Amino acid sequence: MAQAVEDWYKQMPIITRTYLTAAIVTTVGCSLDIISPFNLCLHPTLVIKNYQFWRLITNFLFFRKMDLDFLFHMFFLARYCKLLEENSFRGRTADFFYMLLFGATFLTGTVLVGGMIPYLSESFAKIIFLSNSLTLMMVYVWSKQNPFIHMSFLGLFTFTAAYLPWVLLGFSVFVGASAWVDLLGMIAGHAYYFLEDVYPRMTGRRPLKTPSFIKALFADDVVVVAQPLRFPAPQVDEVHQD
Repeated sequence: MAQAVEDWYKQMPIITRTYLTAAIVTTVGCSLDIISPFNLCLHPTLVIKNYQFWRLITNFLFFRKMDLDFLFHMFFLARYCKLLEENSFRGRTADFFYMLLFGATFLTGTVLVGGMIPYLSESFAKIIFLSNSLTLMMVYVWSKQNPFIHMSFLGLFTFTAAYLPWVLLGFSVFVGASAWVDLLGMIAGHAYYFLEDVYPRMTGRRPLKTPSFIKALFADDVVVVAQPLRFPAPQVDEVHQD
């Protein structure tokens, strides 16, 4: 059993393995009081005035208390992050990293701007961890790219993958989690899907092209596509008739 888990973990692509490991270590550390969640949360004042820029990253690593909701998010993180990295972004690790960077930036900016809007600032001020949002963003992008796959939720009912984000949103509400957090993830996922897949087909321009300095960070393997073998045509001796 232990060997099987070890093999499964080692076979994960680099981004998925790194993010999953950091999320589990951070959440377990907070549950054991080794790490204080207050030092990880997204606190605009401390980020801007005290230069605690690590909060822009650590707020995506803590998944709150270790309960059923945590287990579900770890499952979906491991599954759909892995599916995206191995399939849609196969051989394009830099592009996948840029997708996560776009999502993190979009979510952080939305929360910061929302905190300055009257009547909405109170709701946005309560969002200090965006880990669930980033996870649901990945699920949303995957569901848009694979909308017709049939799925089952806990064996209770079946649906197509296009509705998966909404099913997870309903489950979050059922277990008492904030619907705002999941909705933000779906909005971020739709923004990425539109800019990366829809807008280029409409205009021929790709606004989310991965910068060269990010591509330089990753040595992506070249995906080799097998080509059919082509044999030269047999030579035919010319027959000259008088």
